[in-house]
Amino acid sequence: MLKDITIGQYFPGDSVIHRMDPRFKIVCTLLLIVTLFAGNSLWTLVIGGVFVLLVQILSRIPGKLLWKSLRPILPILLFTAVLNLLFVGDDEVLWEWQFIKLTMGGLQMSVFMIVRIILLIVGSSLLTYTTSPILLTDAIESLMSPLKGIKFPVHEMAMMMSIALRFIPTLIEETDKIMSAQKARGATLDSGKVMERIRALIPILVPLFVSAFRRAEELATAMECRCYRGGEGRTRLRQLKAGARDYIGFAVSFLFMAGAVTVNILSK
Repeated sequence: MLKDITIGQYFPGDSVIHRMDPRFKIVCTLLLIVTLFAGNSLWTLVIGGVFVLLVQILSRIPGKLLWKSLRPILPILLFTAVLNLLFVGDDEVLWEWQFIKLTMGGLQMSVFMIVRIILLIVGSSLLTYTTSPILLTDAIESLMSPLKGIKFPVHEMAMMMSIALRFIPTLIEETDKIMSAQKARGATLDSGKVMERIRALIPILVPLFVSAFRRAEELATAMECRCYRGGEGRTRLRQLKAGARDYIGFAVSFLFMAGAVTVNILSK
């Protein structure tokens, strides 16, 4: 199951979205996130959903990959839905049992939150699926470059974020190997009571942390051997250059989000 997790992975391609400037893709993703959380109307989600579907079609990312990115958060979605169903809303009561009350407002809020989180995860996943970690690092550093005026370590921060994204698949693969090794030794990880399952995680977490620290030390040693000293004076193999395709993509994204905000204001 862990092998199905695709968070932080990059899938090479030659689509329009793949060829866009990563800075514009990051800005468009931020516009989508702000719109989803600022809007309180159903039409906001509809417009956001159409936008995400359009990006998915243009990027040629298979739907099964997006489903894989959603699978790990299904328990969180279920928990959020139950909380909103039972403890949100005080209008029309649909069902009641003792202190538990199911209302129409709670049902609407539950569906609204689930769709919002799904669009957020899918939109963010499309960014990482269509942008390599190196380009993401360069784009983040470029967008944060104004902070260099206040001595903020922009390059180091971008490098840390890139390394974190890069090592998510590696740590997931390492976890899967450790779990398989523990099961081969007779460990039971998927059965028993809750406390027994928690205790069964200790033989997994300890070697996982040891492996993570070892990889971090090896990476630091490799960077020092290559005379890495931060971002001062460093050059890039690929220079980020914006073209007509990037401005058109940003304009379309801005129109979608402006439409969502307008509909949200008019629906009040």
